[in-house]
Amino acid sequence: MDRLLLMRSFVTVAQLGSFSGAARTLGSSGSLVSRHVAELERTIGVRLVNRTARSVSLTEPGLRYAEFATRILAEVEAEEAEIAHLHDRAEGQLSVVCPKWIGSFDVGDAIAAFAAEHPRIAVRFELGGVSERTYDFLDSGFDIALHTRDLRDSSVHLKKIASLPFTLCAAEGYVKEHGSLAHPNDLAARDCLVHVNEPVWRLGLGAASTLHKIRNVAFSSNSYIALQKAAVQGRGIALIPQRSAYNDLISGALQVQLPHVAVPDRPLYAVYGPGRSVPRKITTLLEFLTQWFKDNPIPLIDA
Repeated sequence: MDRLLLMRSFVTVAQLGSFSGAARTLGSSGSLVSRHVAELERTIGVRLVNRTARSVSLTEPGLRYAEFATRILAEVEAEEAEIAHLHDRAEGQLSVVCPKWIGSFDVGDAIAAFAAEHPRIAVRFELGGVSERTYDFLDSGFDIALHTRDLRDSSVHLKKIASLPFTLCAAEGYVKEHGSLAHPNDLAARDCLVHVNEPVWRLGLGAASTLHKIRNVAFSSNSYIALQKAAVQGRGIALIPQRSAYNDLISGALQVQLPHVAVPDRPLYAVYGPGRSVPRKITTLLEFLTQWFKDNPIPLIDA
């Protein structure tokens, strides 16, 4: 039987000196309270209460145990109240894991701004190690995992934070040597710089979108930054995040390819643990990230 339940029944009897009075206070029956005290005595191995037809008194061990149990119950209630308040306050430890490429740019800037605005939250922000299984971050001790792919998993909570624009681009020198693309199918005859997790490129939107299995892979990497550097060096055509490529596109080091064909955005999702009650520190971060991306859009680039 629950030890705390037994202790609460015993302490109430000790305070009121009556099983019936304790039962009324606890909203129980006198017989059940009596069984609780008897069970506690059997568990400890000593008699705690002297029972007579007219009165209830504590034995010497009973007096000592009543003092002990009262202190324990008070500490449990105080700690539970503190934990409940912590849940409702935007403070404490908050651990976030994120893919390296987005953490080095957009999310890294947003998390730094969040940490500055909420000094009562101690942020742990790690890049890389985001598992394909959406719930693995919980086993690794993280509160939130950020993903840049479409997710469907009812075992965790999911919130879309933003849409991340991508761009198809190449260096001017590569375009001059090999010619401009007239159609997405022309990619089959071009050198392509491919992320190892994205061997198929989607171009166009909605019903007009087409999938292109990249066969002429001139350079591959698990880093968009490496792909961008290879593109600047004229190695081929890359499909990379517009945020990271922005300065190179503005300077002319990279040029947008197929400007008349839209490149689908990638979603940025925040994944967090199951349960109806979400800690305030988590909702505070999610609200902050959503607003940060609204307030910091990528400027339009003239193709």
